[in-house]
Amino acid sequence: MQEKKAEDVAILDVRDLTSFTEYFVLCNGESEPQLRTISRNIEEKMKGIGLRPHHLEGKSENGWILMDYDDFVVHIFSPDKRAFYDLEGLWADAPRLSVTNGASVRVAR
Repeated sequence: MQEKKAEDVAILDVRDLTSFTEYFVLCNGESEPQLRTISRNIEEKMKGIGLRPHHLEGKSENGWILMDYDDFVVHIFSPDKRAFYDLEGLWADAPRLSVTNGASVRVAR
């Protein structure tokens, strides 16, 4: 994500809150082409380590792309869609993992 200049990257640890995934990975892109570029980059990187998405949904034109890898779900938003859906607010009880230089470094409670 960060390679393609994604903004406001956040990882929510939802393991204790839901059974359908372990983490939500969220980010913003500033334009439709950037949203597409971020999603393509994620798909290529995951394919390179043998992971393929279980489910893909949304389009860059709609401002939200969802990539479900079972153990984690990636949400790539335009800033207005991220504010509208407010996943951080909906999942406020989920611990947030700190992200620095593309690596999660600690759990923030």
